[in-house]
Amino acid sequence: MNDNETLRTTIDAVYRNESRRVLATLIRLLGDFDRAEEALHEAFRAALEQWPSQGLPANPVAWLVSAGRFKAIDALRRQARQANWDDAAEQAEAVADPAPNWDEREELEDDRLRLIFTCCHPALSSEAQVALTLREVCGLTTEAIAAAFLTTPATLAQRIVRAKGKIRDARIPYQVPARQELPDRLDAVLRVVYLVFNEGYAASTGESLTRHDLSTEAIRLGRLLLDLLPEGEVAGLLALMLLHESRRTARTDATGDPILLDDQDRSLWDRTLIAEGAALVEQALAARPVGAYALQAAISAIHAEAATAAATDWPQIVGLYDVLLRAAPSPVVALNRAVAVAMRDGPAAGLPLVDALLAEGQLADYRFAHATRGELCRRLGRHDEARSAFTRALQLTQQGAERRHLEKRLAKLTC
Repeated sequence: MNDNETLRTTIDAVYRNESRRVLATLIRLLGDFDRAEEALHEAFRAALEQWPSQGLPANPVAWLVSAGRFKAIDALRRQARQANWDDAAEQAEAVADPAPNWDEREELEDDRLRLIFTCCHPALSSEAQVALTLREVCGLTTEAIAAAFLTTPATLAQRIVRAKGKIRDARIPYQVPARQELPDRLDAVLRVVYLVFNEGYAASTGESLTRHDLSTEAIRLGRLLLDLLPEGEVAGLLALMLLHESRRTARTDATGDPILLDDQDRSLWDRTLIAEGAALVEQALAARPVGAYALQAAISAIHAEAATAAATDWPQIVGLYDVLLRAAPSPVVALNRAVAVAMRDGPAAGLPLVDALLAEGQLADYRFAHATRGELCRRLGRHDEARSAFTRALQLTQQGAERRHLEKRLAKLTC
């Protein structure tokens, strides 16, 4: 690989790892989502043109932010000259102030955190808050977000456009709310952070089962939130993410295909993350009222504490799911409870619960519901039904490693 190819690989890595941080800062500086996105692309175009001859800058993020900002200023000034638009001239001067020192970060004054609170402003619908944050803060594609929402890409695209327009027209500020405003704004932010983590922990599309960049970013944001507002549910969410993340290394085999929880090598689990997560669970459960994230983290802690799959305390897990289902009822929670019941009492006890949920229709296009039914039918020796359920799950699965896993399970049923 020659020097130019190496640099191009480096630029690709910078885009992959840092582009959303650059975008968040550009949105703060430019005050407009679309203008910032255009500036981001112009900055990386400039990097491709200049870095091969000038070399990699000492601080690529600072270089890209400055380049994007100046490109946006030039564009606004051109608009002002060409169309004699006073507004464009005023906007250009407004963003032409000297840039801040990019190496200094005041406590909790993180651009991505500010951007999350902007995207989760109460003036936006809950669906728009999550969709906009996943798109703008994390860079997920419209298709990936649609898969997470169980809706269509076209619907998601319209939702994001409307949300941006609402922020612009309502002049929603780009800032972390005042401390007294935080509790009312927190639920949506926590939901967004958890969805970001989930996309990193179990990617909805692509060939890789996980996206370490997303789960790492979600944990980083969770730590920032806990510093900002040390409440039970924030601790619960961070605990939940850490406990899930502790199993990352054991979740896939040498080919990248998934390994189910019962079959994982528990010696590979990260005990440092488990210890930190368990301590946060205790903190979260000590708060009142106990929230949904704290309960989910408590369930994950029971898995983490079991030396073997057989030693898992399934009765306690079912009990926690009972409490969770009352606190935060949802079809997915009910499905997880059905799995726990099947583990405690056998597949014949869990299958009717799964069938009832599928009959209600809300999980009809949820691949994990059909995969769960397939596994319970397989364990009961009902292979034709298992084959049908796994086939349906496969039809609904876009993620490459998951598809290969389901194909293997189908092949075993055929043998």
